[in-house]
Amino acid sequence: MIQRSAKSPKTRSLATKSGREPGSTLRWAMIAAPVSFVVLFFAWPLAAIIVRGVTGSAWRRMDVEGRFVRIIWFTTWQAAVSALATVVLGLAPAYVLARRRFPGRRALLTAVTVPFVLPTVVSAAAFVTLLPTSWNRTTGALILAHVWVNLALVVRGVGSAWAQLDPDLGEAAATLGAEPSQVLRHITLPLLRPAIISAGALTFLFCFTSFGLARLIGGPAHPTIEVEIWRQATQNFDLPKATLLTVIQLVLVALILFRWTRVRPVPVRYRQIPLPRPGRWDKAVVAATAVVGLAPLVALVIRSVHPGDKWSLKAWRALTRVPKASTAAKLVDRPIVTLSASLRTAVLAGGLAVALGTMAALAIVRWGTGGRWADTGLTLPLGASAVSVGLGLLITFDHGWYDLRSSWILVPLGQAVVALPVVLRIVLPALRAIPPDLRHAAGVLGASPLRVAAMIDLGLTRRAVGAAAGFAVAISLGEFGATSLLTRTDAPTAPIAIGRLLGRPAPFNLSLASALAVALGGLVVVIIAVVDRWREAQGSAF
Repeated sequence: MIQRSAKSPKTRSLATKSGREPGSTLRWAMIAAPVSFVVLFFAWPLAAIIVRGVTGSAWRRMDVEGRFVRIIWFTTWQAAVSALATVVLGLAPAYVLARRRFPGRRALLTAVTVPFVLPTVVSAAAFVTLLPTSWNRTTGALILAHVWVNLALVVRGVGSAWAQLDPDLGEAAATLGAEPSQVLRHITLPLLRPAIISAGALTFLFCFTSFGLARLIGGPAHPTIEVEIWRQATQNFDLPKATLLTVIQLVLVALILFRWTRVRPVPVRYRQIPLPRPGRWDKAVVAATAVVGLAPLVALVIRSVHPGDKWSLKAWRALTRVPKASTAAKLVDRPIVTLSASLRTAVLAGGLAVALGTMAALAIVRWGTGGRWADTGLTLPLGASAVSVGLGLLITFDHGWYDLRSSWILVPLGQAVVALPVVLRIVLPALRAIPPDLRHAAGVLGASPLRVAAMIDLGLTRRAVGAAAGFAVAISLGEFGATSLLTRTDAPTAPIAIGRLLGRPAPFNLSLASALAVALGGLVVVIIAVVDRWREAQGSAF
């Protein structure tokens, strides 16, 4: 482990004369902007939600007909069933990908992962396209969609632990007469239990806070807490009830996170082993996993060119057609406008998140205990749902000189709040990997703290910053929760436009929604692919 070198005489003399470490002014300046941003656009709105939810009149009138209790119960049990089904169905592909070597193994893992990284509205459009009409707006469809999207959590989480289990444990048990089923029950599953619980808890959390899938696939007859918050805020205009539901959800999510963080892995000796070829049963699992992963996406592409009973490129021509001024109010005539607006908003939100996240990371690596506190505080938005972020901004900036409800700026601000913690989590490890002696040496040679940050820190982590920028843009491009509350009716983003088109199930509308979803999903996949290349290059540099 690299130890921090002792301070040079020049550094000590500068600290003695000024009474503080060199660069402390720069450190405070860099941390002030991101902390102020999170306080202003996350902590203050979240506090406003809690105050309104706890002190409002909704407590006395929230449950006249027991609706809220039913919504909370439905949200909980569908998330539990979805998580259980995901774990059960994900164990077989996790085993095959972890314990078998075959051509196309990486491609299969990608096929399982793509639904998880796609914008939820694209995944919803793909699943709606594949399902029979009788399954639309049903609880079963919602559970299947949750399983399809979150399968990667189990396959990757449990598979990575399974790949490292020492096979000598099972072989020793078999030598002593244990059947394969007994080895699985008494050795393998107990050792994998922490990984299974962790993947299941994370899947439950995603299903519990699901908004895009629940709104577009579950429908109004099966609302989750997230969907009901959106409905109360945007359709019933009952902010007390919306804020109260948000407080309830925050409490439940906090309890889930507390239980999840208490899971500890079982100490075990790990060893890499040569992987055998798959058998007949393994090949069946590979084929079934590939079909499950790709079928909805293939159906989405087919729907975009087959709106009714014949093949047609009408939806794609409409997607690329620049509308006239007289067609401004027609959504079906403006898909290219929504896509370009999404890209502009995502670039603005991503740029803001990267600038603030990088400044915060530069300050944190120079700080001791204060840096840990800043790191924790700036990561807090990861624990809140995007709908809660949007609702908080909506009820906070709603009066006086800072009434921003009709302004376009709220959408990129909400997206930047969601993307900022992700940027911090990518840039901060790269900065911490830089040997501290490089910074001290540059300071001894006369470089100012600002020059050290520019030449050493940003120079050596430019690929990580680029990767963070790609992720921030991709997250903002597909953001659906906060944007659903903050977007203006006359200026929807592409995810909002897809949701509206899916709500008007005419053949051409569904075809146009599919084409727009394919374009949006393709753009996100390209960004993620570029990010992966950058991250691999960054990893090889150290």
